[in-house]
Amino acid sequence: MEKELEQDLKARFGRAIRRRRRELDISQEVLAERADLHRTYVSDIEQGSRNPSLVNIVQLAMGLEITVARLFKEYGVEDSA
Repeated sequence: MEKELEQDLKARFGRAIRRRRRELDISQEVLAERADLHRTYVSDIEQGSRNPSLVNIVQLAMGLEITVARLFKEYGVEDSA
């Protein structure tokens, strides 16, 4: 995968996580607890500096009370920015 495309995808995913988390009005700490991840890891994802595994994506979606498919489709992960 081209480096620029990879960075764009990570940024779009991070924005989607942040947007959904804010809709639920929960902190990064609460999301991290729900997803069984570290708060700094959640922060790094939201900033687009991490490339989470499929397992972690599923855990985040569960913590955000949304399906992975809906997260990707409705929150702009699939669309190019």
